[in-house]
Amino acid sequence: MSFPTWSGANSFQSSMRILTFNVHGCVGLDFHRSEERIARRIAELAPDLAALQELDVGRARSGHRHQANLIARHLRFQSHFHPAMRWDDEHYGNALLSRWPLKLRHAAELPSAHAFPFRETRAASWLEIATPSGPLHVINTHLGVGPRERREQAEALLGRDWLGAIPLDEPTLLVGDLNSGPRSAPYARLASSLEDLVKKAGGGHPRTFPSFCPALTLDHIFGNARIQVTRVHVPRDWDKVVVSDHLPIVMDFEIVDPPAGAQAA
Repeated sequence: MSFPTWSGANSFQSSMRILTFNVHGCVGLDFHRSEERIARRIAELAPDLAALQELDVGRARSGHRHQANLIARHLRFQSHFHPAMRWDDEHYGNALLSRWPLKLRHAAELPSAHAFPFRETRAASWLEIATPSGPLHVINTHLGVGPRERREQAEALLGRDWLGAIPLDEPTLLVGDLNSGPRSAPYARLASSLEDLVKKAGGGHPRTFPSFCPALTLDHIFGNARIQVTRVHVPRDWDKVVVSDHLPIVMDFEIVDPPAGAQAA
């Protein structure tokens, strides 16, 4: 299978493209599992960074495949997978894929004692990306479905192990499926520390779930003042929505100088 080639978000080295995409275990609305189809869809959207949620590694239901590595191999990207759930050799979690070198800074389970209606552990991973414009911090996560656990998870991400450990003047993104709308408490807490970059760019609050008839805003891209957004797009090509139950969010951005007065934490 051949894939489109890509040399960046545009011809300027300073411009980058990230997408966040809940890929639903690479199982589409037609109940067909295909890592290759997800990889092709991502390649068509031409990101430099891809934050993916709901991936299987070594699970019987996915043919014991390492889905993150398969997708990364097709894209010729580097990748880091971190499990949120483990059953012996079977793992389920999130991955960050990058055309540039990755360095793991932190990866851990998020609070889930108050998960509802059943306990499903959630996790986040913080990677430092060596972009052409310098280091970029990216936290990729997938929050729970219960209101209380999501509030606790948002608070944890704001704490000293995550955002609290990143100097304020260093470019930072927090992305993923937050299972939280723009009027929710978890969204409000994260928006108190970071900017909703999709909204800031004029994209409002795009609905991303379910993909065939999006009604809910669950997927988000937050960032700090070092991130300047140039374009946001939620592709809704009817012939492509079948690949997952979520739509991806695609964002073009640049890393800019710190605002005057910004100080390290």
